Amino acid sequence: MSTPLLSVRDLQKSFPAADGPVPVLQGVTFDLAAGQTLALTGESGSGKSTLLHIVGGLDTADGGAVRLGETEVTALDDRGRAALRRSRVSVVFQQFNLIPSLDVGANLAFQARLAGRHDPAWCDTLARRLGLAGHLSKYPEQLSGGQQQRVAIGRTLAVRPELVLADEPTGNLDEETGSRVVDLMLELVAETGAALLCVTHSTALASRMERRLVLSRGRVA
Repeated sequence: MSTPLLSVRDLQKSFPAADGPVPVLQGVTFDLAAGQTLALTGESGSGKSTLLHIVGGLDTADGGAVRLGETEVTALDDRGRAALRRSRVSVVFQQFNLIPSLDVGANLAFQARLAGRHDPAWCDTLARRLGLAGHLSKYPEQLSGGQQQRVAIGRTLAVRPELVLADEPTGNLDEETGSRVVDLMLELVAETGAALLCVTHSTALASRMERRLVLSRGRVA
C-alpha cells in the first residue's frame, strides 16, 4: 500500500473549563491519499473544526500525530506551521476571509505570492474558470457571497497546495449558489491533484466526496 498524503493517528485535544479539561478529540485516526476527497461530518461540538485546524497547523494537539507526507505537522513550531500553510496546505473558510483592501486580482494571488509561487497564467486560468475574469478590479464588498467564496477558492488553489481544507465552504451560501461553488471547487481540486478534507453539515455536499468520516463526541463513529 502506498504511503498516504495525510496520516492522522490517535489525535487528542481538550479545552480548559471551570470544572476541568473538556475532551474534544479522543483518539481520532484516519488516512487520506493524494487526490482523494473526504467529508468530515458529525453533530455540532463533535470536534470537526478542531480536527481541521490541527491538521492545517492552525491549532496544536495534546497528543497523537499528524503527518503530511514526510512532515510531522504536530512536531512543528509556530514558524514551521506558518510555512506549511503558505505553500502545502490551504484553507477555505466559511467566512471567506478575503482582504478588504485588496481587489479580486490581488486577493487571488495573495497566498501564492507569500509562498513565492505566484504563476500569473495559472491565476488567469483560475479567474476565468471561476467566472471572475470580469471582476478582477473589484473589491470584496462589491461582490456577492458566491463570488467571494469563488475568490477564496481561487486564492487557495493559486498556490497549488498538496492538501485543501474546507470548513463549511457553503455555509453562508444559498443551496443553488453553494452547489455551483462546490462543482467548481471539486473540478479544480481534481485538476491540481490536491487532496480535499471538507468539514460540512450538508448531506448533499458530503455525498459529493469519495469518502465520509463521521465524528461523534470526539471519536470516529
